[in-house]
Amino acid sequence: MKIRIATRFSPLAMLQTKEVIKKIQHHHPTCACEVIKVESDGDLSDTPLHMIGGKGLFVSKLEQALDNGIADIAIHSLKDVPASLDKKFTIAATLPREEVEDVLLLRDKLNKSDLSKKLKIATSGPRRKAQLLGINSGLKIVPIRGNIQTRIDKMTTENLDGLIVAKAALNRLKISHPNIYIFSQEEMLPAAAQGAIGIEVIEENLEAETINLLQSINDNLTFKATEIERTVVAALQGNCLSPISALCKISDQDVELKVRVSNQKGSEVYDQKEIFKLDNKIEALEGFIEKLISNGAKTLIQK
Repeated sequence: MKIRIATRFSPLAMLQTKEVIKKIQHHHPTCACEVIKVESDGDLSDTPLHMIGGKGLFVSKLEQALDNGIADIAIHSLKDVPASLDKKFTIAATLPREEVEDVLLLRDKLNKSDLSKKLKIATSGPRRKAQLLGINSGLKIVPIRGNIQTRIDKMTTENLDGLIVAKAALNRLKISHPNIYIFSQEEMLPAAAQGAIGIEVIEENLEAETINLLQSINDNLTFKATEIERTVVAALQGNCLSPISALCKISDQDVELKVRVSNQKGSEVYDQKEIFKLDNKIEALEGFIEKLISNGAKTLIQK
């Protein structure tokens, strides 16, 4: 058996692809894995994503590889995949989730208490920006792009006081920094599917053998949790401009779902939490989303 895997060029994307291949070869030692590197539109520009088309820029070229029959599966950081996909595409599997928290890399001699000052903090995401401004509206938030190491290097070259990145990315790349603050979920709730590696396919194109392979490497708890988070974002019609956070934790049959929405300035925030049973997921999620919308979540994220 052979499987063709589309992935981006970035060091993180390649590491994630290697994780997928390791899982495949553990369960299917004779499977030959061919890596097809695709340069996404998102990798070709340093302009903030929300100004040039959003998260889909990291996904569209990989989807083209699937659509053109060049690849069988595509590997993504699942938080970068739009919550609403074209009907022909689907997320078929996820690997076990990494740590979900956002972290603040600070320059020497600064600490979290200094966020009360007018520091210069880099992040391109409206979700992170809004939550930072919720902590201190006087912070100077500047956009930043590039791979993780490039962003860290810019802390010096662009005279930044701090930089926000995902803990999962630092863990996977084994990058250490001398001055790190890990945000609590109360301070900064993560993006939907943060820390998860997603495998995208065109289901109707898959042979039974490939479907069985994907089922064998899928982490069911991560799959169910991220599916719930992405369902909420899709229901709110969230996009790359939307300050929406969502985190779902599943333990046996117990599900805890937290969602935070805000306006762009982080001055208006709405939090919602619910605990329900996995067997009751559909009904509970419908009620959760209805409550979110009735309490103005759709309107708030557009302010």
